[in-house]
Amino acid sequence: MERGIKKVTFITLFFIIFGVTVATVSPGVYAVSRKTYEKIKIFTEALTIVEDSYVEEVDPSELIYNAIKGMVTNLDPHSSFMTPEEYREMQVETRGTFGGLGIEITIKDGVLTVVSPIEDTPAYRAGIKAGDKIVKIEDKPTKGMTLNEAVKLLRGPKGTKVTIWIMREGFEKPRPFEIVRDIIHIRSVKSRLLEDGFGYVRIINFQQGTDEELKKALKGLEEESGGLKGLILDLRNNPGGLLDQAVSVSDIFLTKGLIVYTKGRIKEQEMRFEAKMDGTEPTYPMIVLVNGGSASASEIVAGALKDHKRAVIMGTTTFGKGSVQSIIPLEDGSALRITTSKYYTPSGVSIQARGIVPDIVVEERVVEKKPEVKHPREKDLEGHLEGPKGEGKEEKKAKGEEEIEDFQLKTALDYLKGWYIFKEQFAF
Repeated sequence: MERGIKKVTFITLFFIIFGVTVATVSPGVYAVSRKTYEKIKIFTEALTIVEDSYVEEVDPSELIYNAIKGMVTNLDPHSSFMTPEEYREMQVETRGTFGGLGIEITIKDGVLTVVSPIEDTPAYRAGIKAGDKIVKIEDKPTKGMTLNEAVKLLRGPKGTKVTIWIMREGFEKPRPFEIVRDIIHIRSVKSRLLEDGFGYVRIINFQQGTDEELKKALKGLEEESGGLKGLILDLRNNPGGLLDQAVSVSDIFLTKGLIVYTKGRIKEQEMRFEAKMDGTEPTYPMIVLVNGGSASASEIVAGALKDHKRAVIMGTTTFGKGSVQSIIPLEDGSALRITTSKYYTPSGVSIQARGIVPDIVVEERVVEKKPEVKHPREKDLEGHLEGPKGEGKEEKKAKGEEEIEDFQLKTALDYLKGWYIFKEQFAF
């Protein structure tokens, strides 16, 4: 009995699951303490009593699974136990395509909460927002529900419908959102040129190949603009993903130094990741946009660029998901997902439950469209003297500017443009 418990030795193989970074582990063996063994005897006694005396016959494996679920769920919101069926479903999700809604969820203060909707998914289009509390799925209240149980209810075949009841700040009572499930294909990187050499790149999540997608996007922006003058990296509502991709993305903008490190109870859980010179982007001015839906891997990137003073962080404080979960397969095909370490930024700050605080706080709101007031100009006056032929440089630039309704994005662009105005004005 004393040598029947598994030990874990960590290996650095990372993949995405529910927007958090996880590591697989390989099994070993170690002995449990005498005190723990005595408590196991009590559990065995209780199990025997339930099997022999409960009013109805119960499945022993179900009893044990439920006991393990209770034990692990009480550790923290991100730790859980997966039955063989749930573990197989999780492995399907790691391949990147599955039928569902497209939301990252967690349990916060005992309530099933949306970390963020994934862009271009049914949940995003239905208007689900970061911070929404899911109080009911169909007719089942979510109070006491585990993450795995919630995911099982939310997932389903393409074209089927599910109703989730949302409580949000400003709602007097929960409101139903009926959403049609779809196959979730997540495109990792989107980009476009805003104006006059200022580029915009949005990373939706950190999945396999995100770094290569980003390099391709940056190269395209460089070619289109003839040389970038500044970049806005949008990590808002990015729920996270692969640790190695967060490191690679950070490395694209850093020449050297620590990117992130992890600390756990045992030595194998401690890792350090450093930037290298090869492949680093030019040092154009850069702003990173974040909000409460930016979690895990997004916080690693924002924290690294902030600590190295490579970018200005703008928006609102991030989610604060700074822990690492490890997937430990068990003999019968089930698995444990438990928190094994925490992330730390290069300056030694733990992200956990704190998040990344922006350098410049800009709340989220939509730019209001106001009726245009046409003031008469000199050229509109009858009998005015003629000026030079053709449009001036500034007038042409104004006509070419993009109308941006996203207030945070508009503010970020104004800051980048303002930096060049001050640089030219004061010649520094």
